[in-house]
Amino acid sequence: MMAIIEVNELVKEFKVKKKKKGLRGAILNLFYAEKMIVRAVDNISFDIKQGEIVGYIGPNGAGKSTTVKMMSGILHPTSGSVMIDGISPQSNRKKVVAQLGVVFGQRTQLYWDLRLGESFELLKRIYNIDHKTYKKNLDLMDKVLKINTIINRPVRQLSLGQRMRGDLAAAMLHSPKILFLDEPTIGLDIEAKHSVRNFIRQINRELGITVILTTHDLDDVQQLCNRLIVINDGKKIEDGPLDILIDKMAPYRLLVVDMNEENTDFSHEAAQIIKTEGQRVWYRFEKNKITASQLISELSKKYAIKDISVEEPDIEEAIREIYKLTYCRL
Repeated sequence: MMAIIEVNELVKEFKVKKKKKGLRGAILNLFYAEKMIVRAVDNISFDIKQGEIVGYIGPNGAGKSTTVKMMSGILHPTSGSVMIDGISPQSNRKKVVAQLGVVFGQRTQLYWDLRLGESFELLKRIYNIDHKTYKKNLDLMDKVLKINTIINRPVRQLSLGQRMRGDLAAAMLHSPKILFLDEPTIGLDIEAKHSVRNFIRQINRELGITVILTTHDLDDVQQLCNRLIVINDGKKIEDGPLDILIDKMAPYRLLVVDMNEENTDFSHEAAQIIKTEGQRVWYRFEKNKITASQLISELSKKYAIKDISVEEPDIEEAIREIYKLTYCRL
């Protein structure tokens, strides 16, 4: 399948004032402000195919939002290129924007003093959406997000979760091919998060919408994304299928064993004991050195075992390992 988003050797630099310290420095800053170049995005390349749900993550200040702004045409790159469905957002932003839906978790495109439905009508005119398409999309948004239950309320009276439902519906009214989601579940309760995640799955499955998700909520990534791009300090650190990245960065499992005997030493040469509580022992072992079944078999020959369970490493551990390696390189 052809790539719908192509990012090639993308660089974005900003000029920032280098402030001097102290009273003398403060005075000098007023008249002779020294400037320095900061590289927010540093030679990033990737392709995203139509229909993918991609997590684009990194710590604060990594360059995520800057990349998204260049992909949507808000910012121009210092060098490199971006193509959205074969079109450059820098040379033809209007045509590119018609294919994009954007939702920022802490900012809204809805109009505070208008009813939600009036915000939708205004967006219909801005995007020049024909009535048939508008009605079809609004019906779909009601099916997925229950929009009709809140459509007559002023935006200012909506809860955070209701406003997010309104923002998601607004982003889909003009039938975009690509949806950029920046922290879509931030501050939401469990039920609202479930509703947002269900919406993302459904539009991806039924409409083939390509989704780029930037978030610090790793549950969003684990439940939605089939691919993960990790950046830090403006550089791409990892890019690949989520399960492969977890295996690569956290190549171990946890075996939890309830022993049926008292013992001071439950050690095994192929596993590390990371915690004990009474007769319960947590073993950490590398998957490429010994299998869970082998470890269980060998432990059962030495000790009387009451119960066992195997735990896979979670995404949080894998991401923590990626960040740890990145900081070591910097």
